[in-house]
Amino acid sequence: MLVTGASSGIGQTTAIECSKMGAKVIITGRNEQRLKATYDALNPHVSNHVLFSADLATNEGIQKIVDEVEVLDGLVLCAGRGMTVPLQFATQEKVDSVFRLNFYSQIELLRMLYKKKKIKKESSIVLVCSIGGTRSFLPANGLYGASKSALNSIMKYAAVEFAPRKIRVNSVCPGMVETPLIHGGMFTQEDREKDMDKYPLKRYGKTTDVAYGIIYLLSDAASWITGHALVIDGGFTI
Repeated sequence: MLVTGASSGIGQTTAIECSKMGAKVIITGRNEQRLKATYDALNPHVSNHVLFSADLATNEGIQKIVDEVEVLDGLVLCAGRGMTVPLQFATQEKVDSVFRLNFYSQIELLRMLYKKKKIKKESSIVLVCSIGGTRSFLPANGLYGASKSALNSIMKYAAVEFAPRKIRVNSVCPGMVETPLIHGGMFTQEDREKDMDKYPLKRYGKTTDVAYGIIYLLSDAASWITGHALVIDGGFTI
């Protein structure tokens, strides 16, 4: 199985947890040093894990993965970036930057892998989306939310179109998760603590909270689930 965005956060944890369950994992990401740290944490009792350093924001990076990966029985599209910017400052350059990685690159990789028959029949694909843009609309989060909302919509079309090959396509839509993505923006730690108080479970998610949901959708336990967006948000949207 292939996990993109595996150099940190949800992608990293998903790759590690899948390997613990016996999966041979192919990981990719932009930061080779952090990707190597993920690789070193994979289950050593499963042989032939593979590491590809590639930038999915480039056509060359996408083509490299498509050319080099073997036929897959699982795919997790987790590469992405955040950008905290009010709409009045959301220039075309910033829109392109967010959508290029969060949306266009994910669709192009998915399209090419499917077209080249690099995804086996009866496989499972999981896209990492967000409650942002569909159920939650925080200030200055519009570009990120819009890109993830678009990705979640494509998931449903892919579920319909890939169904003749019995390939399931689903997504997970997390709330705020403790990853590097949520730090370093315009919100302070005090802002985050106030926001955390809005969650019924009074905390942000852990990367394992989301990874286990992804693993469920990848597994045979979810064999009759496709086109579904699994919300994992500590109760925020209720």
